[in-house]
Amino acid sequence: MKSNLVKTLSLGLVAVALTLVPTISHAADQTNAPAATPKKSGYIPFHGVATAVDKNAETLTVGKQVFNIASTTKITYATNNAPALLSDITVGEKVSGSYVKDASGKLNAHSIHIGTKNKEMTKPAKKKKATTSDSTSTNSVSN
Repeated sequence: MKSNLVKTLSLGLVAVALTLVPTISHAADQTNAPAATPKKSGYIPFHGVATAVDKNAETLTVGKQVFNIASTTKITYATNNAPALLSDITVGEKVSGSYVKDASGKLNAHSIHIGTKNKEMTKPAKKKKATTSDSTSTNSVSN
């Protein structure tokens, strides 16, 4: 009798386990799926020297890349972040920024920085170590 009871309970537990496994794994697939990761900004950085500026076509050429300038393009001076215009860029000047490539393959400028950042503003000044030729010091110990 005891043997039949153990067999019946064991068989019942196996049946319940087999019934729940697909349910549990299906629930794991839907509720535990990782959340969709947000897209990065999608902007591609660029830097180089301006080789052409076409104010009529509103384009800026840097090397072999031609960037379209729109009314939403943010143009600033790199040294002080002050607003600038496309006409402020001169051929041979260093420029950097970001762009996005549209479906037709055109490069649409998102931001343009004219010139380079002032190194004195970005890096702290190096402190010179004080050198003294005197042998007197407040930390010296007399023998």
